[in-house]
Amino acid sequence: MTTTAGAPRFFIPGSLQPDSSISLPVDVIRHLQVLRIKPGDSITLFNGLGGEFPARLEDLAKKHAIATVLAHVPREVEPPYRVVLAQGVAGGDKMDWLIEKSVELGVHAIQPLTTERCVTRLGGERAERRVAHWQAVVSAACEQCGRNSVPAVAPIMAFSDWISSVRDERQIRVLLSPRASEGFESLPATAPAEPVVLLIGPEGGLSNQEEEQAGEAGFAPLNLGQRVLRTETAGIATLAALATRWHGW
Repeated sequence: MTTTAGAPRFFIPGSLQPDSSISLPVDVIRHLQVLRIKPGDSITLFNGLGGEFPARLEDLAKKHAIATVLAHVPREVEPPYRVVLAQGVAGGDKMDWLIEKSVELGVHAIQPLTTERCVTRLGGERAERRVAHWQAVVSAACEQCGRNSVPAVAPIMAFSDWISSVRDERQIRVLLSPRASEGFESLPATAPAEPVVLLIGPEGGLSNQEEEQAGEAGFAPLNLGQRVLRTETAGIATLAALATRWHGW
């Protein structure tokens, strides 16, 4: 099996086939230049459709680069469970940070939500641009951490619309709340086969009404302990704890 252990990794959307040449996109070219990668060097490509592709850089110019795809390696580092992070949109750079770290910790998908207490309000083209930016953050995080499956960032939804659309009874639904009486030990002891939806509010948390709506939709409130965690910390802490509990490291 051909491998390129330690080779720089790049996400290339679209088809990749062994024993073929491919023109690399502009953003990858810029990254190659920053890393000072030269023709003849080994790189690794992945397209999010499974596995990775050891490759060799053949030519690199200012706006042009060619690589030869050498093989397909069916390598995956996904955890044995699927967590969807439903996150109230956080302000500033917090959303970028928590998305990046949640990808590193194995999140399966991300659903940004607009809630009553969101500081940042996004709509229309601005919302589309932000989601595209977050998807780029996801791809970069996958390049860095070695994931070949790329989590999807869903379009931003209003909380009320999203909670009404959640009807899959095969999901395990968890709401983080400092007012909850149940602790982390109430979660299953082993990785569940069903997807797990983890709902977290923005900086000010979810309102009482939103928590009631979540409860009516089957979300079990969960308290992480005596300390109240910031929104950009709560999901990361939970994903790390789940990785330990459900053998996701």
